[in-house]
Formats: sequence, C-alpha cells, structure tokens
Amino acid sequence: MAKLSTKEIIDSISEMTILEVKDLVDAMKEAFGVDPSAVAVAAAPAAAAVEEGPSSVNVVLASAGANKLAVIKLIKDATGLGLGESKAIADNGGVIKENVATDEANELKAKFEEAGATIELK
Repeated sequence: MAKLSTKEIIDSISEMTILEVKDLVDAMKEAFGVDPSAVAVAAAPAAAAVEEGPSSVNVVLASAGANKLAVIKLIKDATGLGLGESKAIADNGGVIKENVATDEANELKAKFEEAGATIELK
C-alpha cells in the first residue's frame, strides 16, 4: 500500500461529511486506542497562554509633536487621505487607522514616534 501524504489525507477529509469524519475519528480511536478529545483538552491551556491581547487595534494620534510636517506626511502615506484631511488629523488628533493587525500597528507606531508624534494603540 502506498503511503499517503499529509496533503492527500487533508484533501480526502475535507471532502467528507461531518458524519463520515465522526466515523473516521471513532475508527481511529478503536484502532490506535487514543482519545483525541483528551489531547484537545490538554492543548487548550497552552493555546490560551499564547493569546495575550487583541489581534487588531486602532492606531490613534494623541499628539503630532514638534515635527508636524513629517507627521502629516506619515498620515497621508498610511491612510491615503489628502493633504487637508491629513493635516486635520495632525492638528486635532484622532484615529489614523482602524482594525489594524497588531504587528502593522506597532510598525506604524514606531514610524510616528520616530517623527516625534505620540501614538496610542486602542
């Protein structure tokens, strides 16, 4: 019998109905003497520990700082807004981007802080 690759197994399972997958799991339990639910319960606390904070945040300008021109340019580049709208955000503060991935938000925050702005991630 030829050995199936992981991809072939996943492709086969993805074509099954829920009842067929349940039957497969039950057959695997009998054949190997392993209860997959025990493994899932043990893995759950580890997965919870990895998740520390929100996956997306809002990038909010609290203060443009002394170098407002550089901050306006960064706002314009980050948002695609026009010069007038970017200047309004730099003058009054506010949300630069909403629902941004945490990694991207941290990169934006670093760029703005390098230009002298104060950024909050909410």
